[in-house]
Amino acid sequence: MSTSCTSPDRNQIRHWLTTTNPHDLDELWRQADAVRRQHVGDAVHLRGLVEVSNRCTRNCLYCGIRLANSKVPRYLMTTEEILDCTRIAVEAGFGTLVLQAGEDESVAASWIAEVISAIKRDTDLAITLSLGERDEADYRLWREAGADRYLLRFETGDDKLFDTIHPSLPGRRSDRLALLGLLRETGYEVGSGILVGIPGQSFDSLVADIERFGSLDLDMIGVGPYIPHPDTPLAQHSERFLLADGEQVPNTVEMGYRVLALARLICPRANIPSTTALATLDGPAGRELGLQRGANIVMPNLTPQKYRRMYEIYPAKAASTEAAEQSIAGALSQIRALGRTIGSGRGDSPNLLKDC
Repeated sequence: MSTSCTSPDRNQIRHWLTTTNPHDLDELWRQADAVRRQHVGDAVHLRGLVEVSNRCTRNCLYCGIRLANSKVPRYLMTTEEILDCTRIAVEAGFGTLVLQAGEDESVAASWIAEVISAIKRDTDLAITLSLGERDEADYRLWREAGADRYLLRFETGDDKLFDTIHPSLPGRRSDRLALLGLLRETGYEVGSGILVGIPGQSFDSLVADIERFGSLDLDMIGVGPYIPHPDTPLAQHSERFLLADGEQVPNTVEMGYRVLALARLICPRANIPSTTALATLDGPAGRELGLQRGANIVMPNLTPQKYRRMYEIYPAKAASTEAAEQSIAGALSQIRALGRTIGSGRGDSPNLLKDC
């Protein structure tokens, strides 16, 4: 396959997901890296991640900050704490700040808009939001306040599996694919992604999800292997959900790399991070291998240390005890060791300026 805009077909995707031939995998890594270099270049853009709150009204079966997990102390950062993180991002030369939180409508949309406006008033940072499912009015308010991007992972396109692992709120069915369309109409740069190897995920559904990245024309893609959290139903009763051998997608770090590489081939111009889940499972090599297999984004964690361990969507999350300065220094060192450059500016998705 060439490194043009030609995408792999369904049979090629399935082959690369299931092959046990190391030479075939070497070819996948080579192609993904070549496509990455051709379409988004060698610059690695840094996004400062701020985990604003771990309060959540959802009871997703896989997430450690689900509402029913009473073991988690809850927090909501103050405006000043968020602005302190913003200053760190500016001093480090970042172009983007990512504000992430559990899904909690008691956090007023107007307050979030005020925070966005304050950041925009004092900096040139692009702002990515990852705040879950909210009303259309909230999305529009935040866009008008200056938010640039929105990340909303659809997790799995298998409707039955999604409804099982992501129970809807009373009287409101979740339809994340529809929300992604709304976000694009509202003017956001749009990102999404999936969990890899979640119990109940078949290879057929994973192939369809990877194809869906292309049909959604995503500007950002976040993928990572499912890591069980011991205080969740999915971890405690996984045998109820797992498919038969040969049908169930494994939640291995290698499968995470495979999906990341295929995401790059399907969406050559998307911004794709080397995720924390890869580093959690594969140590420091995880971030490096992600960057060598299609990723072009790294997201150092700027969340104050006193909150890091409380934002435990899965256990033993990489860098959960590091100070922001350590996270930044580690990322810079790894990027330079790979011979890549540090991106400058906002790092908007080249997908916005696609030519084929």
